[in-house]
Amino acid sequence: MASDTPTIDSEALSAYVEGYLTEDDALVSARARSNELGCAPISPGGGAALRFLTTALRAKAVVEVGTGAGVSGLYLLRGMAADGVLTSIDVEPEHQTAAKRAFAEAGVPAGRARLIMGRALDVLPRLTEEAYDLLYVDAAKPEYPTYHEQGVRLLRPGGVIAFDSVLWSGRVANPARRDAETVALREVARAVREDDRLVPVLLPIGDGLLVAAKAH
Repeated sequence: MASDTPTIDSEALSAYVEGYLTEDDALVSARARSNELGCAPISPGGGAALRFLTTALRAKAVVEVGTGAGVSGLYLLRGMAADGVLTSIDVEPEHQTAAKRAFAEAGVPAGRARLIMGRALDVLPRLTEEAYDLLYVDAAKPEYPTYHEQGVRLLRPGGVIAFDSVLWSGRVANPARRDAETVALREVARAVREDDRLVPVLLPIGDGLLVAAKAH
């Protein structure tokens, strides 16, 4: 007897989710520059989630760890309040040059993006406690556990921390994978889940987006 359970085509399903919203010319250009620079940008679905979050939060102050070529920055800015400011941190000058170009092409006023060159682990401790609506992290994976603690410190009550690429192409689900990146991603997922100051959810968008709200 044939089963009534439908067969799921995971690739087709992923393509449907990622293609649900169409990217405009500014995002397409920024994504192309990201790939040229070798800094993989957030997926379209993940970017849509970031814009949703900043819109829901009515975010005015957002911190981004890992500027890249500006793809995630554009999504964040498009959901933020009209007078909101994005603080974006990156160690690579060519990344921030590309991001400035992306923001200019999208018509983002210069004062809405504050780009800081340097290591986020050095910059974040200097930022004001509980002054931010959202912290988005897409940077060196072994540093993710440290960004968890910084995020809790920087976020206002009700603010959100978001980590990209936490599924790491499925490697986090394979116990045999013990490289530094995979171990760090498992650690941050565990730490966020067990942190009673946070309310987390793991979204299977792109390469995985771990999102957690700071409890009131």
